[in-house]
Amino acid sequence: MADKKSLSDLGELTNPKPEAVEAAPEAATAEAPVVEAPAESRRARGDRAEPVDDHGASTQGPQIEAVLREQQLDKHGRAYATGRRKDAVARVWLKPGSGKIIVNGREQEVYFARPTLRLIINQVFDVTDRKGQYDVEATVKGGGLSGQAGAVRHGISTALTRYEPSLRTTVKREGFLTRDPRVVERKKYGRAKARRSFQFSKR
Repeated sequence: MADKKSLSDLGELTNPKPEAVEAAPEAATAEAPVVEAPAESRRARGDRAEPVDDHGASTQGPQIEAVLREQQLDKHGRAYATGRRKDAVARVWLKPGSGKIIVNGREQEVYFARPTLRLIINQVFDVTDRKGQYDVEATVKGGGLSGQAGAVRHGISTALTRYEPSLRTTVKREGFLTRDPRVVERKKYGRAKARRSFQFSKR
């Protein structure tokens, strides 16, 4: 009988009682709500741990937004800019007005007699639909008339974007804010000009 008791004791030790096995799932289920309780309490209070958009993606973190530049005006309420083209340098002041453009103290029709040059200057206002809304006063020096017209246009474009920063995208798309890097190529020794050779003499 002693052997039977010892075998039964070994069976009890090797095979746990079903009560202990059933108690384990109940303990696991009892622990589960403890983890979810803070989330439920947050929902009850109306707090959200992290903002989520319609697609379920988290919106927490650095946001990339288009930064609008500030308006840059002088004490007279004008926008100032410098324009360059070839060897010409133009200083431009822009303010709201009737569309009058003064270059070196003269009207644009007098200073730039060729219609093509006046067309270059007014390209910015045509693209932005601001024709006849701004007065421009410019002083330009260096280069010829073509280079000076390009310099004035470059200055007007920059000044307009400083007065109305919202127009910067439109003006930049047309390439008016970029300084044209094309300049006259330097003369080389042994040649008449940059590429031109002297006349060949056979004898």
